Amino acid sequence: MKVVTVGDNCMDVYKDSGKAYPGGNPVNVAVYLKSLGAEPAYIGWVGTDNYGEEMIKSIRNKGVDTTHLSIKEGKTAVTDVHMEGNDRRFGDYDEGVMSEFALTGEELEFIAAHQLVHAGLWGHAENYFSLFKKKGLLTSFDFSDQLAHKLVQSLLPYVDYPFFSYKENDAFIRQFLKSAVGKGSKIAVATLGEKGSLAYDGRDFYEYGVVDTDAVDTMGAGDSFIAGFTYGILKGLSIESCLELGAKTAAKTIGYFGAW
Repeated sequence: MKVVTVGDNCMDVYKDSGKAYPGGNPVNVAVYLKSLGAEPAYIGWVGTDNYGEEMIKSIRNKGVDTTHLSIKEGKTAVTDVHMEGNDRRFGDYDEGVMSEFALTGEELEFIAAHQLVHAGLWGHAENYFSLFKKKGLLTSFDFSDQLAHKLVQSLLPYVDYPFFSYKENDAFIRQFLKSAVGKGSKIAVATLGEKGSLAYDGRDFYEYGVVDTDAVDTMGAGDSFIAGFTYGILKGLSIESCLELGAKTAAKTIGYFGAW
């Protein structure tokens, strides 16, 4: 089960403690997929600083293929994180070398050898999704909570499994997911925080709650849900089972500090 994730990585620096943890949506999804049993690869850029070394080492130690993770002159991306109880709030984001990220022809051929490709809103990979679809890849994309972002309209025809973050299971999000599928997606999914998740496949809605756990840090919860859901899809599980696996994977993640 070969999956490739593409785009942003960053060091999450907790200002209160001074500790830094590797992260970024595509990186996190790759690491969680590995823990589930997939064979993930990650493609992105890091800088020539110490954070770049730490990022590469950390991802590689988790068993993710880093053969196409490139080092570019400059700084690795950094996000400032502040804790509010067990929840986190993001502060300043310095994109570093990832601001110029682009894929090479060789990297595109490497991606084409996988079953599914995943990226996120800040990864500079969106322009390649029409090509991914032409090559017959399954595609997933994390739009986060940016439901009004211009990419929602332009990218959905090329995204089989779009993921959105919202607050509750209401009429708005149901219509939104219907619209997403109407633009070409196979299954549109919304994570709803403590209210669980919701999916729509063009015919029916599917709901799942959350798995009870002692929350330590919610960092990476959404990314681990995406990993669980997409892993379930590749395993041929039902939509209900995919939502359940996403919830169980997220529950494990929030039980410890940092994304992974």
